Amino acid sequence: MEKPSVRPSPLALTVLGMLGGGPLHPYAIQSRMKAWGKEQVVNIGNRANLYKTIERLREAGLIAVRQTERDQRFPERTVYELTEAGWRTGREWLTEMLSTPRNEFPEFPAALSFLFGITPEEARAALERRAELLREKVAELDRELQAESGPPRLFLVESEYLRAVTSAELEWVSGVLEDLRSGELTWSYEELAELVRHFLPPEERA
Repeated sequence: MEKPSVRPSPLALTVLGMLGGGPLHPYAIQSRMKAWGKEQVVNIGNRANLYKTIERLREAGLIAVRQTERDQRFPERTVYELTEAGWRTGREWLTEMLSTPRNEFPEFPAALSFLFGITPEEARAALERRAELLREKVAELDRELQAESGPPRLFLVESEYLRAVTSAELEWVSGVLEDLRSGELTWSYEELAELVRHFLPPEERA
């Protein structure tokens, strides 16, 4: 019977990557992800999602059960290993993800598309808070990238990318804040109501 396929995802790729270093049980996979800072680029906080991803990879034949560990101090643990198919698929996913931009639908642009749902003053307060958090994130990434005892650059390229993206977002948010403070960007309920009326079907404009 043909094995079920599994869709590529950041979490699935990361599981394959972790097992590339040798067999591991799920708790060790999650611990290694955290130790390697993967929580910055992959959602690893939900253990249920990790177990579901592991099971899908197993069903697809990309990983396999190596053994079951039994220790009186811990619940029974299943150890998984990377298969030959998993090694090939992981490389294919990695190449595709590196080469092809995707529209990943993050929540910030979605929220911006409804900026008019709050007042200009409320928008300014929210974006000021975001700018503060972005500045803190840039500073945190700078400390990581500039640490004298840090890992080689090869293991920090994702942090370099996050730093560049976060810095660019901070610059853009700061520009919007300037426009909100000066009044160049503003709106009112009356203006919005008039705009909405123009987008209604003719029979509803009366």
